[in-house]
Amino acid sequence: MEVSSTNATMLRHPVDENGNRQMLRPPLSAEEQREIEKLVNDHNRGLNPDRKVQQNLGKDDFLKILITQLSYQDPTAPMEDKQFIAQMAQFSTLEQMTGMAQDFSKLTSMLMGNEASGALGKNVEILEGENVVQGIVQAVTRGGTPQVLVNGNFYNWDSVLKVFAEEKERVAL
Repeated sequence: MEVSSTNATMLRHPVDENGNRQMLRPPLSAEEQREIEKLVNDHNRGLNPDRKVQQNLGKDDFLKILITQLSYQDPTAPMEDKQFIAQMAQFSTLEQMTGMAQDFSKLTSMLMGNEASGALGKNVEILEGENVVQGIVQAVTRGGTPQVLVNGNFYNWDSVLKVFAEEKERVAL
């Protein structure tokens, strides 16, 4: 179990029957707090040395914080219902936003695939480095990054600059 300096501080300050913290000793100086923080970080790194430090909290981190809060709360003064409901609502919102982001990513991929498929048999201009390649789209690959086959080479759909209508379509326009 990872230890945090907040948990270490809470363990030193028991709560009385009114919910007030009892100070067993004076508050830590800034130097003592830095030393404890360093010890906690060293201990946590020793538990999982391959773990990368993240700046963003995900749903798993949020759930771990909530579980830690619930496990360390004082049974005689439990968390208020409003606080708990608010935290659960935040967790639910975070879960929904994560799901929406994944859905938007899938939708974008599908739209790009459909757009690339629509160019099949049409004349296109493709930017390759500093050169512009022109030719007819002979095949299209599907997936997260669709590719088009032009003049015997595959190019990412993102590099297509222009799609031209077929000759008979141009006359109708």
